[in-house]
Amino acid sequence: MNTLKDKLPPLSQLGPFIALAVACVVFGLTTDNFFTPANLALILQQVMVVGVIAIGQTLIILTAGIDLSCGMLMALGSIVMTKFAVEYGLPVPLAILCGVGVTTLFGLVNGLLVTRIKLPPFIVTLGTMNVAFAITQLYSDAQTVSNVPESMTWLGNTFGLGDTQFAYGVVLMVALYLGVWYWLRDTASGRHVYAVGNNPEATRLVGIPTDRVLLGVYVLAGVFYGIASLLTVARTSVGDPNAGQTENLDAITAVVLGGTSLFGGRGMVLGTLAGAIVVGVLRNGLTLMGVSSVYQVLITGILVILAVTVDQLSRKGGR
Repeated sequence: MNTLKDKLPPLSQLGPFIALAVACVVFGLTTDNFFTPANLALILQQVMVVGVIAIGQTLIILTAGIDLSCGMLMALGSIVMTKFAVEYGLPVPLAILCGVGVTTLFGLVNGLLVTRIKLPPFIVTLGTMNVAFAITQLYSDAQTVSNVPESMTWLGNTFGLGDTQFAYGVVLMVALYLGVWYWLRDTASGRHVYAVGNNPEATRLVGIPTDRVLLGVYVLAGVFYGIASLLTVARTSVGDPNAGQTENLDAITAVVLGGTSLFGGRGMVLGTLAGAIVVGVLRNGLTLMGVSSVYQVLITGILVILAVTVDQLSRKGGR
């Protein structure tokens, strides 16, 4: 007979949502404007770019890898799609595909270096991060691309829900999370991602092509970085070559706070969404309280260390 304890999700999966609820309660009690619908909608709009990047980062970390290049790939994709549309006059859908194609190509390169040459993901993505940064600066002449077509910034527009305005990009972010959550949970290929991260050798021995799974994960992550490129253009209405310099750390922070193990094989992508929102809530709430941005970074860093510590202790306890 199943008990209530057997039916409840593991605490590691509930943790991000509990942390989010606690943070909301704290800032709701200590500030006047936190729980206003407009402020909550603003938080979601502020996290939508990092939130989509963090989907790709989650997939890679689930395989016991890490991607330091994600922020710079997002910046490169945004420059490519805006320059192709503004300077070369390409139709907007084609320009967007070119930007997503570039980030996907980098994802393919990352995956090939990891699977074929067996280089550590940390070193591979550290290298491609610098390559992407250099290409972005050279290709753009370190200049912002402006006069972006309105059809490229459509996802930054808002729609009314009651008295509150929500960005279409937020809807896209949530839809992507739900789609990836279903894929990881309910399909064989999604479960293979967990298997590779948990024990790649055992996974290979049962006939699952581990290198193909890894390569597919890096390529898919590149697609998500390209979508994030479009969202950052939609949010800022420009192609900014200096964007993406902290998004890699923000994405990793969201994944770790969301309960995904840095050692691979454990985690839930919806937890990453909660982790991204936790970071957004912290920054928004501390700003409303008048706390310096330096302390916001300090508090976020402490939370990351605590999350990794809990993950390490739970691994040791599970042995």
